Amino acid sequence: MTAGKRRLAAGLGAFAVLEVVAAVVLSAVLGWSFQEALDSFVVTNGVMGLTFAACGAVIAWHRPSNPIGWLFVADGIGHATTAFGAPLSQTLFDSQAPVALQRVVATVINWSWPWSIGLFLPLALLLFPDGRLLSPRWRPAAIGIVVTAPLFAVEMGAGPGGLIEGAPAGYPSIPSYDSLQPLWTATELRGLIAYGLAIASLIIRYRRASETGRRQLLWLLLAAIIALAFMTPWSLVAGTPILVLLAIPLVPIAVAVAIVRHQLLDIRLVVSRALTWALLSIVAVGAYAVLVAVTDSFISSRFGRSAAVTVIVALLIAPVLPRLQRLVDRAMYGDRRDPARVASLVGEELSANPAGGMPGVVAAIRSALRLPYVAVSAGGEIVASDGVLAGTPGLLPSTRDAVVPVDLSYGGTGVGSLLVGLRSGESGLSVADRNVLALVAVPLAVAVHATRLSAELQASRERLVAAREEERRRLRRDLHDGLGPTLTGVAFTADAAANLVSVDAARASELLGALRTDTRTAIADVRRLVDDLRPPALDELGLVGALQQRADQLSWRADGASVSVKVSADGLPALPAALEVAAYRIATEALTNVVRHSRATVAVLALRCGSDLEIEVTDDGPPNGAWKPGVGLQAMRERAAELGGQFEAGPSASGGRVRASFPLVTS
Repeated sequence: MTAGKRRLAAGLGAFAVLEVVAAVVLSAVLGWSFQEALDSFVVTNGVMGLTFAACGAVIAWHRPSNPIGWLFVADGIGHATTAFGAPLSQTLFDSQAPVALQRVVATVINWSWPWSIGLFLPLALLLFPDGRLLSPRWRPAAIGIVVTAPLFAVEMGAGPGGLIEGAPAGYPSIPSYDSLQPLWTATELRGLIAYGLAIASLIIRYRRASETGRRQLLWLLLAAIIALAFMTPWSLVAGTPILVLLAIPLVPIAVAVAIVRHQLLDIRLVVSRALTWALLSIVAVGAYAVLVAVTDSFISSRFGRSAAVTVIVALLIAPVLPRLQRLVDRAMYGDRRDPARVASLVGEELSANPAGGMPGVVAAIRSALRLPYVAVSAGGEIVASDGVLAGTPGLLPSTRDAVVPVDLSYGGTGVGSLLVGLRSGESGLSVADRNVLALVAVPLAVAVHATRLSAELQASRERLVAAREEERRRLRRDLHDGLGPTLTGVAFTADAAANLVSVDAARASELLGALRTDTRTAIADVRRLVDDLRPPALDELGLVGALQQRADQLSWRADGASVSVKVSADGLPALPAALEVAAYRIATEALTNVVRHSRATVAVLALRCGSDLEIEVTDDGPPNGAWKPGVGLQAMRERAAELGGQFEAGPSASGGRVRASFPLVTS
């Protein structure tokens, strides 16, 4: 079905092109000059026939289900038929062909093009860009255009005379045509209303559309406004040059680009410049008219009106253009020429919601710069985004998606990226855009860094809570499964011994012996639980003494070779209990790893205290490549992180090295 529609579109478009080519060839055979071809509408209708038919065929080829392409193809055939009919009518008239045949050709000429202007074009504008009406409420407007289109066709097709002077008129001929002038004036107003409704529909669509839809609509809005500006004098002012009709082909070109390739050019820049010059032209014409009226009698008698007024107008317009350009640029590109304002908006969003204001920040940046898409990424994930961008949802956009990353760094370290979607037709960010983004990147990087720290803090709190609950579960299990049954057995044994002491002294003595053993076991379990909570050696010997004791116990490797473990610690101040436990656990775990996994003969445990408490364990074992992370290394790293410390471990040039440092809080 789609292939058949494409072949039909291509065939109809080719038919219109052949008609225009035939019109050009026949005009050349007749020896018509360009002015004669222009007066016979061969030039204007030929150009409109080519553009409408070609653009309609392209749209129908790529979007067969969109009626706009087929409406344009029909529009192009209508204009192309009129263009071919004019020189054909002249040929028949010169060769004195039968009058009936000449009248048939004149009828085709007069009745083919009005449907293009009165029906196909306004209806296509009303259906742009997806081939559907804006809403069911617009159905009466579409029906009105269709129902009243025959009035315009009758006005143009049933008029007296024809394109060729002396040639017979077409069918039908209305004798009282001139007396119906009020009806024809109403018909002209009907055309303006139809196009006005179409433009109103486009404006409403623009306000409701997404970024992609707005890019499409800007193309057509610009072309439609230009065409309407040229066509209004043609409809209402007699003597308007025929060449104004060449503004109409802008519409199919804009529609084809909008539907098929809306990203071809930066339409915002085009509209910006067009609006600027339009406003400037209006100001210039108004100023010229006022100055002519005021200075006509004074200046023209002395200096000559044209030269004087032109100079004065030029002097007045010179400072106006930059102001107009700034106003239009702000409407199309936002506040990119005012970086301080954009930075202020970002600051307001961050101060209003410092904890979770990133979505508001990216929305403020996108709105302030009129960008299609803005996002902030950190750690390979999208933190916040605003706008619409073609691509796979949930994935980081790539450069193929017309996105430019702007690095965000804090303290010389990259913390993320600001992903900026390019406007339609842009291949990169302009200097003005980069200046604004460079300014807002500074507070944005601070916010991303703070957000990341907040997330890490929350994750750390969650780990601490989980570790605490896991420790409580372990203690409960040990008490329930170990110490609980032992104490229960002690109680039962004591009761049994008490009952037998007067009856069976020997058996009571045995039970007391068992009771003594169970009690010692319970005491050992209690001691083990207490030791797991805090090593008793820390309270008995202090940190340095406890570490020296542990170092003495780790003097032999698993293969029987001896290890000389030295402890170096001078001038350590009193440390908080949590810091003492962390330092003890990390140091003893590091020394245990030396004995178990390295072939070192000498290990040194050094504790140094300045602004930080530093623990370093080094050995002279041979290098074995990069260390594989295990449970011990992970436990040491987590202990350091819990107290805000730093941890690093791995091979060095002289052997293995484990280092941890903790900040000291001084009063």
